[in-house]
Amino acid sequence: MFVLYEEDGAFKAGTVLADNDATLQIENTHGKRVKLKRAHVLLEFREPAPAELLARAEAGAEELDTEFLWEVCGDDEFTFADFAAEYQGRPPNAVESAAVLLRLHSAPIWFHRKGRGRFRKAPAEILQAALAGLEKKRLQAAAIEHMRTELVAGRLPPEIRTLLPQALYRPDRNRPEVKALEAACVDTGLSAARLLLACGALASSYELHYNRFLFEHFPEGVDFPAVAAPPMPAGLPRAEVAAFSIDDASTTEIDDAFSVTPRSGGGWRVGIHIAAPALGFARGSELDAIARRRLSTVYMPGNKITMLPDEVVHTFTLAEGRDCPAVSLYLDLTPGLAIIGEESRVELVPIVANLRHHDIEPVFNDDTVHGDGPDFAWKRELTLLWDLATILEAGRGKAAGNEDRIDYSFSVDWTEDTADGPGRISIGQRSRGSPMDKLVAELMIHANMTWGKLLDAAGVPGLYRAQGGGKVRMTTVAAPHEGLGVDCYAWSSSPLRRYVDLVNQWQIVSVLQAREPAFAPRSAELMAAMRDFELTYAEYAEFQRGMERYWCLRWLRQHGRGEVEATVLRENVVRLAEIPLVFRVPSMPLQMPGSRVRLVVEHTDLLDIEVDARFVRTLSEPDPETATEPGFGFA
Repeated sequence: MFVLYEEDGAFKAGTVLADNDATLQIENTHGKRVKLKRAHVLLEFREPAPAELLARAEAGAEELDTEFLWEVCGDDEFTFADFAAEYQGRPPNAVESAAVLLRLHSAPIWFHRKGRGRFRKAPAEILQAALAGLEKKRLQAAAIEHMRTELVAGRLPPEIRTLLPQALYRPDRNRPEVKALEAACVDTGLSAARLLLACGALASSYELHYNRFLFEHFPEGVDFPAVAAPPMPAGLPRAEVAAFSIDDASTTEIDDAFSVTPRSGGGWRVGIHIAAPALGFARGSELDAIARRRLSTVYMPGNKITMLPDEVVHTFTLAEGRDCPAVSLYLDLTPGLAIIGEESRVELVPIVANLRHHDIEPVFNDDTVHGDGPDFAWKRELTLLWDLATILEAGRGKAAGNEDRIDYSFSVDWTEDTADGPGRISIGQRSRGSPMDKLVAELMIHANMTWGKLLDAAGVPGLYRAQGGGKVRMTTVAAPHEGLGVDCYAWSSSPLRRYVDLVNQWQIVSVLQAREPAFAPRSAELMAAMRDFELTYAEYAEFQRGMERYWCLRWLRQHGRGEVEATVLRENVVRLAEIPLVFRVPSMPLQMPGSRVRLVVEHTDLLDIEVDARFVRTLSEPDPETATEPGFGFA
């Protein structure tokens, strides 16, 4: 005696070894003995042999037309054996019964299972819905296969082009386009980014990184909504000064300027003038909403995304040849440059010059600042401000210590193309702590400290940078900044570029004009703005560092650098001598920090932004008695 039974969702057949009424001892077609409940038996038969039954039943099931079976089947629940007899018009043999069972079981859309060996035909409306779903899946599978084939062949399907950002940066694996892309990646052995770049979906590796940032932080694009330029504030007094700014050539958001005016009784009156967009629009306005969403200008080599629309920047930037609204801090100095008085004012400031680094630095530097360098416009004013900056720095208890460090400037010529895409990169060097740097930094520190104290004394909240125990944080109450050596430090000097500075400027103006502040003490909105700014500013800075690293790799490829020199920072981490590129060299033996080494650049990857280099030899080692680990700002 043989039996057909179901086990773990599969149909099996075996030989009965022992019949114990409620249970059977079975030897299946693989020679394994099992204990089987009689209720699990679907069919008892004497021929053919179990293995032959299953083989012949599977072949017979393939010959049965599922749709015809559904049409001739009644609406009531039935057993497969009864239906096999009805279908054959006679008592069926074991193979015929098993064939019907296998066909019914394999068509769950057409026949709903109601128990072991029991079925019921699907109602017509449910069947049609199920068949429609099945057809949809079939068409979707065909579409996925077509897209996969196109991608593997190096062609970009239009369906994926329309979904490109999501497919690259936030793939939804339930979408057929993403399924096709992932299947093509498996077939080609490429990542999604590399495959799409090969298919022409991306113009260059730069587009991959820049568009990822836009997708995450500017999903609606970088264009501003249509806004009217804010009116120039009326009724402001005009300062009797001749102010000038100091910026690099690419700066359009000119936030700060300076003036030096002789005092009638001797000495000087130095003005620190900060652009005042806070006078053009108020908290809660449309322009405030724009600035609140962006929180900062985003910087990157060859490009920037401004916090405020061009119309606002053009109205309030401290451009030469105009009287510009400004918040000014005046320092009254003795002939020996001691500060004997301070005054803050809201006014119009005549801007007579926008000085640029590349024009001034060749004639105003460490070698010429107190030497016999050439005469040039603004030499007297710059020299006096540098002397004042030196005094302010010493007053903070911060001796000069950055002269041996290098700052790097990135410039991209987008009119030129290279093998790696649009743009030719230039990376320049300038010593940190130059007279121009110190001049601007010290006067900005003094202004931010002074206005922070002004807000604190007036009981008006502001946004402060504080440092204690080595940790820097933002706070809404005045607190010391140990790193700068000041009692408090409120960012106030870049209101065109940072939302924190704009908020502080609203607060400062309210104190100077005796008006209600934009943010009251313990303002929840002020706390939220501070929290959001910290997070967003850090993400923007991380993106800038990443893009600088990317352009460093472009520079290496552009200049065909094979062998390069580098300085060891720690263990196997080095920084190149010509550009601020930091990376690991696993093959480098242990070196003293500060050692100079020669490397061979073997591979650069513009998608992962990685560089592989091999150690060649040590060029020099620092003096062990004087060497300290060099600090570098780029990592």
